[in-house]
Amino acid sequence: MQSQAVTRARARSPQTEMRARMFWIGVLSLLFLAVQALSAQAKMESLAPLAEKISPSVVNITTSTLVEGRTGPQGIVPEGSPFEDFFRDFQNRNNNGDAPKPRRSSALGSGFVISEDGYVVTNNHVIDGADEITIEFFSGEELPAKVVGTDPNTDIALLKVEADHPLPFVSFGDSDQARVGDWVIAMGNPLGQGFSVSSGIVSARNRALSGTYDDYIQTDAAINRGNSGGPLFNMDGEVIGVNTAILSPNGGSIGIGFSMASNVVSKVVAQLKEFGETRRGWLGVRIQDVTDDVAEAMGLAKAEGALVTDVPDGPAKDAGLLSGDVIQSFDGVEVKDTRALVRQVGNTTVGKAVRVTVFREGATKTVLVTLGRREDAERDTPAAEPGATQPDQQEKDVLGLTLSVLTPEIRSEMNIPDGTEGLVVVNVDEASEAFEKGLRMGDVITEAGQQKVAELSDLDDRIKEAKEGGRKSLLLLVRRAGEPRFVALTLDE
Repeated sequence: MQSQAVTRARARSPQTEMRARMFWIGVLSLLFLAVQALSAQAKMESLAPLAEKISPSVVNITTSTLVEGRTGPQGIVPEGSPFEDFFRDFQNRNNNGDAPKPRRSSALGSGFVISEDGYVVTNNHVIDGADEITIEFFSGEELPAKVVGTDPNTDIALLKVEADHPLPFVSFGDSDQARVGDWVIAMGNPLGQGFSVSSGIVSARNRALSGTYDDYIQTDAAINRGNSGGPLFNMDGEVIGVNTAILSPNGGSIGIGFSMASNVVSKVVAQLKEFGETRRGWLGVRIQDVTDDVAEAMGLAKAEGALVTDVPDGPAKDAGLLSGDVIQSFDGVEVKDTRALVRQVGNTTVGKAVRVTVFREGATKTVLVTLGRREDAERDTPAAEPGATQPDQQEKDVLGLTLSVLTPEIRSEMNIPDGTEGLVVVNVDEASEAFEKGLRMGDVITEAGQQKVAELSDLDDRIKEAKEGGRKSLLLLVRRAGEPRFVALTLDE
């Protein structure tokens, strides 16, 4: 008992209590400093230093276009109005009977300098059709610009000015590093008001509007007419987007703006600078996304990849890719969907040999494809390959469809392109899954179960094989006006 009393007395000694108090004071001090630091970090600092640093690289763009004179009272009265002749006579008297004179139309936009020797990036729609382009710098200096190259697919244009001194410029950042919630700054010439700065955050990423190569950053930073072509900056002063479009019911900013991602723009700009045009890779296939029912019908573990619907003459056909292949990997990168594949192929160097992994007939296969150039392919129109089958006059109701083999009469009546062979849809039950998935009269089923069908008995065989293989649905390749797509229809129990 005495020993315990001594121990307690020592624990309560003044020296021990002093050390304990000092310890807790230290802990509380550290906590206070941490809270202060977090509060300072949470409080947004002024953007003025950053704006002052990057503003000299942002430019206003004025374009001038010569518009032919028009006759008639356009914009005064509606076309077909009983007053149209009256106003036309009035205009002719004021013009002394002379033909209307050409007039100049002006437009405003924004841009930014990317090199000290005067390369300027903007939107293609800002300068499209312009006869004269004038660049106004932050300092007030004005210089004429010429077009180096344009890319309507991404709405990007590269301009060049000649200056007798190095120009302030900015660099592209990595748009893939931008996170939803990151602060951003938009700069430009909104509504012709001159240089203006607005701030906001990244609202979303990887937005697609309507283009094949779309990769937009969505932001709530105010973007208005005239901001087009201006830069979207991160907090390091790097360009991570080119302000291109807004979503608005009234034409003004409602906090939904779109900037083309810098990782897309930088590649386009590099090609425009080197070649004066884009040079995108071309695989040479028509594709569609893999849906859940298509994946089940093909025996795929998950609904990912790009399903090949057609292989016209081109690199893919030369390499041995087939309709019905599911592209799962391209050049070592996993393919999630068709949009991802199109962008990756387009960003790959023309002439490069790439490995393409496909799922075919229950197994994976890798083929080596040497890419062509998309711009060259788009100038060519491949001819349809002729084919012929012996017609079978029978009709059959199956899977909600009334099907018949193609006859010359049906081909003519339904305007089915020459060279398209298979079973034609002559009627669709509107209560069926087939109708729900978009099949219509005049569609032609060219494959079932990834095998060609020319007679009704061929389709019967495919249905039987699918059921025996434990499949719950049958994959059909359907063509409409020559355009192919895959559809999976559920099989009857």
